[in-house]
Amino acid sequence: MLYLTYLDVNSWLIEWAELRILVDPWFVGPLVFGNAPWFFKTERRSPRPIPEHIDLILLSQGIEDHAHPPTLAQCDRAIPVIASPTAAQVVAKLGYSTITALKPGETWQGDRLQIQAVPGAALGPMVTENGYVITNPATQQRLYYEPHGMHSATVQDSGPIDVVITPLIDLKLPLLGAFIQGASTALPLAQAVTPQFILPTAAGGDVVATGFLTNILQSNGTIAAFQAALQAHNLTTQVLEPTPGDRTPIPLSSQVASP
Repeated sequence: MLYLTYLDVNSWLIEWAELRILVDPWFVGPLVFGNAPWFFKTERRSPRPIPEHIDLILLSQGIEDHAHPPTLAQCDRAIPVIASPTAAQVVAKLGYSTITALKPGETWQGDRLQIQAVPGAALGPMVTENGYVITNPATQQRLYYEPHGMHSATVQDSGPIDVVITPLIDLKLPLLGAFIQGASTALPLAQAVTPQFILPTAAGGDVVATGFLTNILQSNGTIAAFQAALQAHNLTTQVLEPTPGDRTPIPLSSQVASP
């Protein structure tokens, strides 16, 4: 059984094949970019403890809302980490002992799960961060995580994926455009990989945001509109909106996704 727990913003706990994988964790203090709380700061409405008994930490990007240094500093540094190259630099500075840096196209093969890095968010002309396709070899079922909604042909041409975690709305800045894409990219992705379930990420949780950025941030799209688009295109994908903190079982069918 696959269980997913949404832990606000980009943080998830994936429980699969008897492994507990902590994804892009943020639990300690506020979430601030570049030590500039006047520009943007996100805080939890109530504290959330770091999950226990973690087998693996998975980091998609090296910036603070994916590789959060205060949180990672309080996790057990003996926990193995799989990370994009920029995120690997963050945990290396914190003294983690087992770090696997994956570039897009590279794969980590574990005893129970396989994790493939795929092209994700482009953060500048020289840096492409990671999305991940996690495969359970015992069932050949697959989960795809990409927190900015920037989906590569590598994923869209790869065949069916059972579970997708990705944004379903756009967040954009005037003149700069969307830095989180969902309204414009989630439907083509669903058409390409026909997931059984899709879960929104990046723009939710039990949090409150303040600072200059929140005054100019624009959003486009809604989850209801995405659900309607799925129906209009005769897609059977179900949208799940888990309550933050709730452990959600994902009732995958026995249909096997092609690797």
